[in-house]
Amino acid sequence: MRRLPAILLALALSGGGLVAVPTSAGAANGRTPLPGSTPSWATPANRVGAAKKDGKVVFRTYLQLRDQAGAEAMARAVSDPASAAYGKYLSAAQVRQSFAPSAASVQALSRWLGQAGFSVGYVPANNQFVEATGSVSQVEQAFGATLSIYSVKGQKVRGSDHDLTVPASLAGTVAGVVGIDQALSLMRPDNAGANRTPDGASAAAAAAPAASAEPSAQPGVAPPPDAFRNAPPCSAYWAQRTTGTTLPRFDGYPKDLPYAPCGYTPQQMRQVYGMQPAVDRGVDGSGTTVAVIDAFASPTLLADAQQYANNHDPGHPLLASQFSERIFPENPSLEVDCDASGWYGEQSLDVEAVHAMAPGAHIVYVGGSDCNDISLDKALNEVVSRQMAQIVTNSYGGQGEDLPPSLIRLFQRIAIQAVLQGIGVYFSSGDSGDEAANLGTPSPDFPATSPWVTAVGGTSLGIGQDGQRVLETGWETTKSTLVNGVWTPPPPGAFLYGSGGGTSRIFPEPFYQLGVVPDALARKNQVGNQRGRVVPDLSVDGDPSTGFLIGLTQTFPGGAHYSEYRIGGTSLSSPLLAGIMALSDDLTGFQHGFINPVLYAVGAHSPAITDVRYVMAAVARVNFVNGLNAHDGTSTSIRTFDFEGLAIHTAPGYDDVTGLGTPNGLFFLLTV
Repeated sequence: MRRLPAILLALALSGGGLVAVPTSAGAANGRTPLPGSTPSWATPANRVGAAKKDGKVVFRTYLQLRDQAGAEAMARAVSDPASAAYGKYLSAAQVRQSFAPSAASVQALSRWLGQAGFSVGYVPANNQFVEATGSVSQVEQAFGATLSIYSVKGQKVRGSDHDLTVPASLAGTVAGVVGIDQALSLMRPDNAGANRTPDGASAAAAAAPAASAEPSAQPGVAPPPDAFRNAPPCSAYWAQRTTGTTLPRFDGYPKDLPYAPCGYTPQQMRQVYGMQPAVDRGVDGSGTTVAVIDAFASPTLLADAQQYANNHDPGHPLLASQFSERIFPENPSLEVDCDASGWYGEQSLDVEAVHAMAPGAHIVYVGGSDCNDISLDKALNEVVSRQMAQIVTNSYGGQGEDLPPSLIRLFQRIAIQAVLQGIGVYFSSGDSGDEAANLGTPSPDFPATSPWVTAVGGTSLGIGQDGQRVLETGWETTKSTLVNGVWTPPPPGAFLYGSGGGTSRIFPEPFYQLGVVPDALARKNQVGNQRGRVVPDLSVDGDPSTGFLIGLTQTFPGGAHYSEYRIGGTSLSSPLLAGIMALSDDLTGFQHGFINPVLYAVGAHSPAITDVRYVMAAVARVNFVNGLNAHDGTSTSIRTFDFEGLAIHTAPGYDDVTGLGTPNGLFFLLTV
């Protein structure tokens, strides 16, 4: 079982917010340690050698807020419908004036970093941190630590042998440092169904001579991803095509099973969740801005999304005036490690899904330098500090909650500022179910577990020919493949992937979940009488076998060009919900911001949310073995819905797979 670093015990929460971690007083030699800056894995047993003294280190030093407790109290007040301050948001300038680190603090820290030999760089508009670059040797001297290389889970990563220290004169200024160690696992988008997942194979394996794309003419810009295509048969709507008697019986399920949909289209998604009537009446998200945050940036992102809209939603084109970008300089050294090309499909999915639900909304794409969490948090902070959007969708996450305490603590500050400014931040809940297969013990995923964000889970969804819901249940998929006429493994198959969820070990139950989340769920993973934050909050379609059709430029054996395929994951769920919230903002003329308090206080007790319950169902699915064509044959499998062999389960009322349920049309748009 993975244990959290002891410092996480200091992450005390009040109403869902963090209390600043105190530093030690009277440190020796006029220096003050930064608690929690030693990774839990930085032990003599894991050490394999010294870090190269001339190695480059890019890090961020965060400054203390002026009134952390006051920021948390006000964040609760502006988001709680029972408060007189509900909806009375602050501007970014007002947040800076009341809570942000002062300019004098930034100057003092920047001066010290410069004197220590570092190149001082980016400072965001809200003064949260100062970015700096230097060598390992400079870091060791400035922060009084020794950096070594450690072997952790098969990877060699950098870390400090003891807590970093800063001069005592900066003890009240510095809140923490992120990036000196390499404790962060590389983040991955929460999508599934293409050539980057257990479901697919690279098109490079096709028998036709596969040629990688020529290197991009733009330095630091990855080429398009390898091509992936849906294999036939597949259906335009639920059960349009079925197996009949062509496949062996999958015990426990009907003989005649539907083939997986080829990928739902924008109108199908709007129709099934009851949003089409609003869009037909001109309530299309106009006047709202939705930010999409991912790593890197596809150079064909806008053109691909426009082509997709023209192909499948011609009445709602994506105009160039509806789209803008803020892209941080790409980090070419991490293109391979981060699978930069693989992020392009995520970007297309996010933009096309938001536009599908809210075709009149403005979309701003913000691309991080790489897939490290510190780069993605930097992108999120940019949106918040500059008030670039009212809604932010984030379709990525880590495995579980075992992340550096400083990162968790500092992420919370960004999320709280978003709440103060009326910005709704949405995070996918993850695509590995209860994570037990990866971690050895069940766990939800951070950042979705943050009490200040809306965690979005996934469902398996059947949309009928008339656009109405045939079935919807929790997305937890097993897979069994037909091998020599036998289903292998036998029914119900082996767990493949599914909607993330569960009870946090580091965040206590937030005020808004009290009285709604069942005691049995709130008390999971807790000590004594403590209660934890449970995720997700809401859910929307996420199952790749009932997923969304997207289009993007891909690399085929003959070159790169636009193509389409079905995709899923809670990476789909989050932007779909973000688009729905843009419709709600448009319809009501109200910027909803952080919606969790309203969801649990009002939505949970009204027709605004459709409860999702367990349904025993399955689909047949055919994949190209090489992901591209039938040259190497096809593979036929059965995908079951809502596997019950996990620690999380779909159930009546709130549950830890689908949360409160799914949005219910105009009732939802008007209630939240």
